[in-house]
Amino acid sequence: MSRPSDVERPRGHRGLQNEAENVSSAEAQIIQLHGPGREKPVNPPAEAEARSDEAERVLEAPVVNFPVVPAAAQERAPRPEDGELSSGVTNALRFLRHRLTGDYTVDEFGFDAELTDALVLPPLRALYEKWFRVSVHGVENLPADGGALLVSNHSGTLPLDALMTAVAVHDETPGHRHLRGLGADLVFKVPLVGSLARKSGQTLACNPDAERLLRQGELVGVWPEGFKGIGKPFASRYKLQRFGRGGFVSAALRTGVPIIPVSIVGAEEIYPKIGDIKLLARTLGLPYFPVTPFFPLLGPLGAIPLPTKWSIEFGEPIRTDTFDAGAEEDPMLVFNLTDQVRESIQQTLYQRLSQRHSVFRG
Repeated sequence: MSRPSDVERPRGHRGLQNEAENVSSAEAQIIQLHGPGREKPVNPPAEAEARSDEAERVLEAPVVNFPVVPAAAQERAPRPEDGELSSGVTNALRFLRHRLTGDYTVDEFGFDAELTDALVLPPLRALYEKWFRVSVHGVENLPADGGALLVSNHSGTLPLDALMTAVAVHDETPGHRHLRGLGADLVFKVPLVGSLARKSGQTLACNPDAERLLRQGELVGVWPEGFKGIGKPFASRYKLQRFGRGGFVSAALRTGVPIIPVSIVGAEEIYPKIGDIKLLARTLGLPYFPVTPFFPLLGPLGAIPLPTKWSIEFGEPIRTDTFDAGAEEDPMLVFNLTDQVRESIQQTLYQRLSQRHSVFRG
């Protein structure tokens, strides 16, 4: 039988021990990493040359100067926080803070200018700009300061024309002046409506209140046709009704303020009145209960005004400061001025109607 070779023979404990002694008896050899001839070149010629070429290419590359916005222009640039949403939130917070702290003013008539600007005008402005698309003419005839009496035609079944005129005066005048309207007794007897009317600057249609406002330098609005104007049938549209006894002229003469005729086209068609339920009107204490092609047939939907195109024109002022003191006691003078204002409004209405191509597009 043949014996296995030394290579194939398994090593025993003695063989491993001899091998370990041989390794331990050998001297350790130290290999120097940075010995002579092993120094790492600082700038190898090839690498230095590559870096030099790269630097030259960088120097030769064209320099692009980006436009720098001046600091003043940056200040004028619109920022997201300056948008309408942010402004609206800021105004709302300011309004709430003033309401909670009582830091707001109300005049002797109950007018709250801050509440009017924050709560009353925004929804009316939406109607003014988006629904009726009102175009305004003759804004330059409104005084920048001081009192004036604005006399307007009245129509539309509901007095939306008075509200749209108030928006036009506020938004179109440079000083954003408020129109102080003179309303009928019925307006102030309706719950909530009367209180809101007071807070938004309206007051009772009487000479003492009108004269006090005019002397304070306010713009005062009056609609002499009254319920006869807004309640007239659709067949009588744009035909001015009687202007009363000229009480507004007397107020203007006593205070010496100008009278500004105001002509409104478009309001007559928002609620075409084709009938009147008089029994129901007397029961509810109303001057009339209108019947239109859509109301009361369609219920609340019939109360939505038609989106007619409106035009409001402020005519040339009629001066009253050129008359002698006590001129308001002359009935003939009062009648003549009343008729002059009425004719001015009527002629402007006819002129505007002749230029209108469509009720809904203007």
